[in-house]
Amino acid sequence: MRRRRRRLAVTALAALTLAACGSERPDSPGAPTRSADAVSARKDAAFTKMLDEVARECPPPGAKRKAPATPKGEAPTAPVEPPPGATVEPPPGGAVEPVAPTAGPEVELDARDWCAGVQHEQRVAEAVLRLKRPDPAQVRKVLNGLGYIDERIHGLKRSGAVTTFAVDLRDKGGRLCLEGTANGDLTEVEMCVAPVRGAFDIANITRRS
Repeated sequence: MRRRRRRLAVTALAALTLAACGSERPDSPGAPTRSADAVSARKDAAFTKMLDEVARECPPPGAKRKAPATPKGEAPTAPVEPPPGATVEPPPGGAVEPVAPTAGPEVELDARDWCAGVQHEQRVAEAVLRLKRPDPAQVRKVLNGLGYIDERIHGLKRSGAVTTFAVDLRDKGGRLCLEGTANGDLTEVEMCVAPVRGAFDIANITRRS
């Protein structure tokens, strides 16, 4: 009887040990989710840190952009009215005088987004320009290397020799995004404007006019 009790005690102890080991196995229920969440949190933190680093010398969020200053020593010029009866000739070659934009990044982005956007344009364009044949996989790799995570990269696709992409850079209530085109010989990266809230959708961004 005593031997039987001892065997039962040993069996119970072994079962408890196996249960404890099983609860720590990486493939136990819930473990993959916790691991994925931790990785995602680290990526988000690194991305936010990169955004702060790029915009470290920029104005605070929400700061308004100042109008272009008049060069020192020069007074603002006003349009000159022609004398009565004078004939106004059109500009040579049919040239049209530039009109100030009424929409787009120049108008809709605040001072911080505009300042940071200039930095992002330059660093992304320089990196992508080094690619001789910028297919989507190579462009994604370059963007990831600069700190732009996959969750913020959109519309990455190739049409013929041209690869297009967009990057969601909204942060601290901003509306900044980038839109790029690369074909090996010509790379264009420009700021764009995204809605403040909601999922990023290329169809809803505002581009330079």
